[in-house]
Amino acid sequence: MSTEHHLSALSTAQPPFRTVVTPDTAGWGYSGLRVLELAPGQSAEITTGHSETLVLPLEGGCTVALDSVVFEVEGRDDVFSRVSDFVYLPRGARATVASRGGGRFALPASRCDRALPARYGAAEDVPVELRGAGQSSRQVNNLCLPGTFVADRLLVCEVLTPSANWSSYPPHKHDEATATESELEEIYYFEVADGPHGHGVGYHRVHGTERRPIEVMAEVRSEDVVLVPHGWHGPSMAAPGYDMYYLNVMAGPGTERAWRISDHPSHAWVRDTWAEQPMDPRLPLCSHRGRGGRA
Repeated sequence: MSTEHHLSALSTAQPPFRTVVTPDTAGWGYSGLRVLELAPGQSAEITTGHSETLVLPLEGGCTVALDSVVFEVEGRDDVFSRVSDFVYLPRGARATVASRGGGRFALPASRCDRALPARYGAAEDVPVELRGAGQSSRQVNNLCLPGTFVADRLLVCEVLTPSANWSSYPPHKHDEATATESELEEIYYFEVADGPHGHGVGYHRVHGTERRPIEVMAEVRSEDVVLVPHGWHGPSMAAPGYDMYYLNVMAGPGTERAWRISDHPSHAWVRDTWAEQPMDPRLPLCSHRGRGGRA
């Protein structure tokens, strides 16, 4: 199944990329995502064009060669196993990604104005944040956000939601440039843990305002994408039995690189209940050291 805003796994594939979302295909101005698949021993040349881009392992490790510099990226077994290291590539770059053991590598991107230096992001430098409480508990890996990693426009984080929990909740939006909100397009890329008898599922909701309607209620599986051009988004619901991961890619036209949100006025009160609830003891699901454990 593929709709305008819910793109099912492989529906946008252009080998060697399993997922291809560009600003043009999404119908907006900045945010993009490709997922590169490499067989063991394979390499691929990637170009960033007008977009700054991360090379972020979802599964496996790699090297990223840019001009005379080679970055070694340890990566991970899968998105639930550890927080990964990554590489930042500037706009106008041509790089070679190679993997001895093969794997899948997310390339979140944003059109931008400045060409910043290529850099390595160490896994141990990624702040791991636990948000919410009770069944709204989730883990956020703040990979490339203001205050965690310098970029021109690109904002990237990962959210891990334990089974039966809700994240991206209360529903919120960031589609206006105000003192309390940033105008940001957003991509959700999902991975859902398998169960003993097959692939897992989750659910994601997007709905609009009276002035700018949008309606998405999607059953999501691994490698599905949901596009959020505007409107209230959330909750993201992890079905019982299946942990859920999503990669958020955000960018927008503002001169300030910021992530400010407005909670839905009907549901913002839920935040006030968290002070009386414990954090889910299953969290964190992983750290840069591996599964479970803080730091």
